[in-house]
Amino acid sequence: MRYLTSFMGTLLATVLPLFPLQAAPLQPVPAAQAGHATQATLLGAAWAKDRVVAVGDHGMVLLSDDQGKSFRQANSVPLSSPLNGVSFVDDKQGWAVGHWGAILSTSDGGDSWQIQRLSSEEDRPLFAVHFFNARQGVAVGLWSLVLTTDDGGRTWAEQTVQAPPGSSRADLNLMGLFADGHGRLYATAEQGQVLRSEDKGKSWSYLDTGYEGTLWSGAVLADGSLLVGGQRGTLLHGTAEGKDFRRLPLESKSSVTSIAVSGPQVLVVGLDGLMVRSSDGGQSFREQLSADGVSLTAVLLNGGGAPVLFSRRGVVPAED
Repeated sequence: MRYLTSFMGTLLATVLPLFPLQAAPLQPVPAAQAGHATQATLLGAAWAKDRVVAVGDHGMVLLSDDQGKSFRQANSVPLSSPLNGVSFVDDKQGWAVGHWGAILSTSDGGDSWQIQRLSSEEDRPLFAVHFFNARQGVAVGLWSLVLTTDDGGRTWAEQTVQAPPGSSRADLNLMGLFADGHGRLYATAEQGQVLRSEDKGKSWSYLDTGYEGTLWSGAVLADGSLLVGGQRGTLLHGTAEGKDFRRLPLESKSSVTSIAVSGPQVLVVGLDGLMVRSSDGGQSFREQLSADGVSLTAVLLNGGGAPVLFSRRGVVPAED
């Protein structure tokens, strides 16, 4: 069995602190309706046009139609295992991924979900998903697992990933996905690696950032450059081709968990309430910690540049 690195272990310590190669076969149980739904650990979020959709612990799916001011629980989710990532292509069509290699789909903006894929014999989690359009999507997860679809998720194909430089096999945990406006897809991974695909996940090359720890998240800035973050306050800035990565100085040693970009507005969040902001497209940053120090797990920026924040304790109330 292989233990997770610190961030995922921290977030999921009460859910699944380690990932066994073999586990008891999964018996799908629908997510329960909960009065404290907004306090559940939330691990991923996305815009479904004007709606916020957040996913997390116990198959939790929360929806907001007022830019994150208030949330309600989805009507029907067929799994109660953790969901780690979510992606939408419009106001109706979306996908979520999680433990047991689960991939769920929705056609009504997240109100109800259906299982597209589930590995009931082996818990090999998927950590992130990205759809380019209603047909083509990619999901990534434990030990270099990459799945692609060209039919909207009705079928998924596992792709072979070549070993990273200096290694005999591809067994990195692939933690996050983000894309640019030119069809290029990036995956953040262990050992300071960022993977890049120019064919919608069918093949990948490695971008070595010079860092050796785990990178959890990333984003493309307005000028096309890359911003990636990971363990111990690591925030790296480099070119779209993966060159000239440099570490941006942060006083905090708290791990970066999520990055949101809206035009020139950039917000980086992390454990222990870490928040790092830029209003000039990433040319300069200002750092702060939230007053309560809660570990932030996901962030979105609305049309006005205001943050919608999620944490280990659920939805973070919007600032007045």
